[in-house]
Amino acid sequence: MRAGADLVDAFQADGAVLVRGLADRRQLESLADAIDANRDAPGPYHSEYTEPGGQGGFWGDYCNWERFQAYRDFALQSGVAELVAGLMHSREVRFFHEHVLVKEPGTDEETPWHHDQPYYCVDGDQVCSVWLSLDDVPADHGLRFVVGSHRGGYHLPRRFLDAEPYWSGQDTVGFTPVPNIEGLARLPADHPDRPEITAFDVAAGDAIVFHMRTLHAAAGTPSLHRRRRAFTTRWLGDDAVYAIRPGPTSPPFPWLVERRPQPGTPLDHPEFPRAWPAVGV
Repeated sequence: MRAGADLVDAFQADGAVLVRGLADRRQLESLADAIDANRDAPGPYHSEYTEPGGQGGFWGDYCNWERFQAYRDFALQSGVAELVAGLMHSREVRFFHEHVLVKEPGTDEETPWHHDQPYYCVDGDQVCSVWLSLDDVPADHGLRFVVGSHRGGYHLPRRFLDAEPYWSGQDTVGFTPVPNIEGLARLPADHPDRPEITAFDVAAGDAIVFHMRTLHAAAGTPSLHRRRRAFTTRWLGDDAVYAIRPGPTSPPFPWLVERRPQPGTPLDHPEFPRAWPAVGV
């Protein structure tokens, strides 16, 4: 799937775009079955974000693409890699990992404002995430983005459970706290510090592609009567290189840490398979 010029321009300017109909019914059914199987057989990085006895339920898991065929097929055979290559202006694209996030109906937990790249062992500008929705999600129950925030610096990563910094007691020079987006959004419309926030009405099979530095948050589902299942894939372009963070990364990739690559080393490894151009193309 090739990205049109208007979509590329919007991605480069805003840091987040909606792509309609990225997955068809067959792909969605396969992914839904795999997510249910993943729930029954969680991986080592499975997380529960709702306290026991809480309303609804919010859980996530990642780095299971080698266990579930549907995850692997979508990442490496659906054409999504060609799409993100165009959006990022990248000649090649590598698949970084997948991340499943599910909020059951009636879930109170909100996902705090954050951006993804500081969690990862990756530096570079040609980096993005593809948040594929398996369900119809109105804008007020989905993701919100600060338009253009991908052009800023790095903020401290935050835990989803309590919104506290992911690192503590570490040398965090170069990582600033996430701004109070909700407070800034209440500034007068003409105030220079007021952020522009966008959200999308999403249908099942639609996807939001966003830069790994685009600030975003997600609402809870207290009044939503359906599940909110997202299959997110993360992508590395030409300039993506290994980075060392002040604290632990998520995913931790222990096998990569054991290899002790130098910062700035390209992430050219079979665990991050090249997805575009496809092998042999």
